[in-house]
Amino acid sequence: QVQLVESGGGLVQAGGSLRLSCAASGMPFGSYSMAWFRQAPGKEREFVVAIMRSGTITDYSDSVKGRFTISRDNAKNTVYLQMNSLKPEDTAVYYCAAALRYYGSTAAGYNYWGQGTQVTVSS
Repeated sequence: QVQLVESGGGLVQAGGSLRLSCAASGMPFGSYSMAWFRQAPGKEREFVVAIMRSGTITDYSDSVKGRFTISRDNAKNTVYLQMNSLKPEDTAVYYCAAALRYYGSTAAGYNYWGQGTQVTVSS
């Protein structure tokens, strides 16, 4: 019954912006830390950003720091990823993940995963 559903992906030109959303259901959203990971074709899944359940602590990968911003609205059971100044190398399937404790970049620590949403950045 636990579900994480990503949305907001699409095709955008380099330098453009997108905002991804991850809607959670079937769990006490406010008790979970959340994160975004991404995977490009032929490459390993990589960490993008994580946020503690309170929103106080966040961790960004060096590749997106200064361009992406994570936020959460516990009343709406939703976590967001605002992506600005997009680059072709940002092209990937973006996945939302949830965990009861804060794992940061450690993918193995997350209990629940969404189906992913495709982000494509053209040159």
